[in-house]
Amino acid sequence: MRAALRSLAYLLPQVLNAVWRGPQTVAYPFQPAEIPEGYRGVVRIRGDLCRGCGLCVRDCPAFALELERGPTRDQYRLLYYPHRCAYCGQCELSCTFGALYHDTTFVGGVETLDDLVTVLKSTVDGACP
Repeated sequence: MRAALRSLAYLLPQVLNAVWRGPQTVAYPFQPAEIPEGYRGVVRIRGDLCRGCGLCVRDCPAFALELERGPTRDQYRLLYYPHRCAYCGQCELSCTFGALYHDTTFVGGVETLDDLVTVLKSTVDGACP
């Protein structure tokens, strides 16, 4: 009985505070989303700066980047898997050429995970082996 009264004494002010404070939700999708400062969205690339070195792929802790090599060293595709991405920014830090960056966009809804895969850069026609 004593424990129940102690719980009630703690819980009642919390409930009253929540009722007086009102809703704590956002108005999205009825108004534009308010994106906080420093938010890291999906990975983007400045294609002219990418050299296909693979440092971003090597250092990505979530395996969200994949580099497919073609028949020659100059032929490659850089793939991005946003459903794996931890949005940590390590790929940005690892890229010595400054080709990768995060922007503030959200990943849209898709029907399958394969629809999420993005080719960031491709220097080869067709699929890499």
